[in-house]
Amino acid sequence: MVYQVPAEPAHFVDREREQARARQLVMDRRSADGGTRPLCLLLRGHAGTGKTELAFRLARVLHQHHPDGVLYVDLDDVRRDGAVEIADVLGELLRGLGAEWIAPVFRERARQYWSLTHGKRLVVVIDNARHGTEVEPLLPASGDSLVIVTSHGPLYDLQAGAADEFPLAPLDAADALELLERVTKDTRLAAEPEQTRRLLRLCSGLPAALHIAGYWLRRHQEPPLARLLDRLGTELRERGVPVVEQVWDAAYDSLGPDAARLYRLLGHFPGPSFTVAAADVLLGRDPDTTEDALAELRAAGLLDGRGADGRERLPELLRAHARRRAEAGADQAERAEALRRLVRWYLRQAQRADLAAAGPRLRTAAEAEPVPGTQDVLFERPGDARGEAAARAYHWLEAERHVLFGCVRVAHTAGTAGDGDWGLAEAAALCEPLWTHFLNHPHYGDHIDAFRAGVAAAQQAGEPRLLVRMRCQLARPLWEQGEFEEAERQLTQAWTTVRAAFGTSAPERRLAASTREFLGMLSSARGDWADAARQFEASGAVHEEIGNAYGATLQRYRLGEALAHLGELERAAALLERARTEFAADGRTRLTGRVEFALGGVYARLGRADEAGARYRAALEGTRAVRGVRDEARVLDALAELAASLGEAAEAEEHRSAARELWERLGLG
Repeated sequence: MVYQVPAEPAHFVDREREQARARQLVMDRRSADGGTRPLCLLLRGHAGTGKTELAFRLARVLHQHHPDGVLYVDLDDVRRDGAVEIADVLGELLRGLGAEWIAPVFRERARQYWSLTHGKRLVVVIDNARHGTEVEPLLPASGDSLVIVTSHGPLYDLQAGAADEFPLAPLDAADALELLERVTKDTRLAAEPEQTRRLLRLCSGLPAALHIAGYWLRRHQEPPLARLLDRLGTELRERGVPVVEQVWDAAYDSLGPDAARLYRLLGHFPGPSFTVAAADVLLGRDPDTTEDALAELRAAGLLDGRGADGRERLPELLRAHARRRAEAGADQAERAEALRRLVRWYLRQAQRADLAAAGPRLRTAAEAEPVPGTQDVLFERPGDARGEAAARAYHWLEAERHVLFGCVRVAHTAGTAGDGDWGLAEAAALCEPLWTHFLNHPHYGDHIDAFRAGVAAAQQAGEPRLLVRMRCQLARPLWEQGEFEEAERQLTQAWTTVRAAFGTSAPERRLAASTREFLGMLSSARGDWADAARQFEASGAVHEEIGNAYGATLQRYRLGEALAHLGELERAAALLERARTEFAADGRTRLTGRVEFALGGVYARLGRADEAGARYRAALEGTRAVRGVRDEARVLDALAELAASLGEAAEAEEHRSAARELWERLGLG
């Protein structure tokens, strides 16, 4: 069962009325027929009012009535230029629901999400929504589920009555004092009541301000409150700085130089969360100094604290404050150097993760050098069992995806602006390992944006090999999203570059063969199997000539599939048999299974039922070995069809039932 909200905070007060109302709404829904639309609660209020923490609290309290799981998404994590790619958010929710295969396009993902949530009793927390159109597609298809949405204001484009609104006001004086006392355990609050009231007025009942003020008091135990409050008071108020900003400024001013520098730099970190290793690279000191600086930021209330996944988070409002402090300090050179160091470190780690995950394959960018004073991520470790390093690398790419996408943008922006001798090459090079990530975890909006930036960067940098690679990488997610004309344009331009700029070296010929393979795959996606066969055959011939055995085998497999669609079954069978033998000898289990499946289909059409059954059963064994649930369901369907054609009704129903169960698990039943 999925459960994606953090542990309860140490200190929480008030909101009793809101909690009681939410419980009553849930009870009322349980006793009535609410249809298939889930109950939706909208928590709205200004920054610092504690919307997210109340949402988490409600999710914990009401989870007992929704035992199928608690899902959480923060739309600000995936917001780019004010917009959210809803298909990618659905992908996150589907992964949380345990989907082992995720449909490539929005419409199919939406249907998959509806299928997997139908009849379930879930809690879905949608944080930082700005528009109702961001919320509607994320509603589970179950009237027994609960959706909790947080927003700074009303969602005017949400249908009237579609959500029960909870406007959150600041805490009243008594509750604000209770929260401050719990956070600080400070005797000065009772001893200096006038100064305490002054502090409460300054925090204006905002839980975020009260927490940070409390941390600030705990750091300064000796001076009287009056002297401390002078540092928060008149000058900032006269400047019209918002309440929470005043408290954040005071917390920042109390930091040591390393913690203050790290805070300023984190305002420009290219991702919503970060690891200690990334903070160490950004700060550019040493691990102990970084740990001390992070501890100081946590103590000052300027970090959310380390989550269960080991990542730290700087909320968006604090991130904006950190950027303002950086701008006030005018440390542009410091920031530029830190970001350059960070991008190059992430480039190196992504390339190493790519190698650990995918093994040796076609790569056009040069290997990134170690970044002085930093440590590499350990993907391969002594005693690893087969596949452990690859799994670790895939996990790292997925966990760091937001930062990797952000690094592409940072590098491209720096290169376009001419900020020194870096940027364009790094942006394009970073996209190469993102290809391996895309094949396993397609986030179409982010990957397409990144690959577009890679194309532009390689073009501006005058790197023809990288440019060809980037255009090919961009084409596939485009055609998988139905944008066939744009995909064709990218591949046509790639092939034009190949013919104009490439010589006869083996690396250039290999990249040219890869480009023809992409052209063939596009033709396959369009159903033009004759052109696909022509491209795969030409690509395979080049791989044979340059001695690239894996490339030649892969093209045999692709050509065999194309010929099968064209009805050339005997030739297809011969090519697929050879590809199967070669993939198996090379230990490529997943590809071997896929060739077995293709062979089963060819033999079934040739009327060779025994051979077809043997190949299908071998394919089934292979898909189960690599936990390819969607491929397993397809094989079971094929076995059912084969058994039915032989009059074996009981066996056919057994396979059909097993396949149906798997399709339902995938949300595609």
